[in-house]
Amino acid sequence: MYKEVAFQGFGLRDASPKLRADREVVLEAVKQDGGDLEYASLKLRADREVVLEAVKSGRALRHASPELRADRDLVLEAVKKCGCALEYASPELRADREVVLEAVKKCGWALEYASPELRADREVVLEAVKESGMALEYASPGLRASFPALQLLVREGPTTISKLRTYF
Repeated sequence: MYKEVAFQGFGLRDASPKLRADREVVLEAVKQDGGDLEYASLKLRADREVVLEAVKSGRALRHASPELRADRDLVLEAVKKCGCALEYASPELRADREVVLEAVKKCGWALEYASPELRADREVVLEAVKESGMALEYASPGLRASFPALQLLVREGPTTISKLRTYF
């Protein structure tokens, strides 16, 4: 059944409500494209197995149920694939040091979505800046001020920032 939908090149986007509520069809669809979770029924967006499969391919966490956005293991899996998935994690998990560290290692810009406490955590900010020097923009003002050399490098631009990685 899924093959019929997939061969049309639309995944679940143009599928009938019946297909969007069919667990087997949706599971196969999100294996092919995690973004198809957006078109799954609300019930299937709350199905842990379906969502876990979807987050393996990127930012699908945004379409998961609120309960699953608070599932630590699932969110860890999501941020390991796409650090910026942290944006869609529950506030509690945005304040979880391990989750945030995984996110910023994958995408320094994910620091933007970390709790204020973690944006003031030196180790978290250093990991974010290692991945992307521009992430310094999201560090707490106090911590940002303690990195004047980094601020200068950020102002200098991407070429200089790429050299920064060799020092961390």
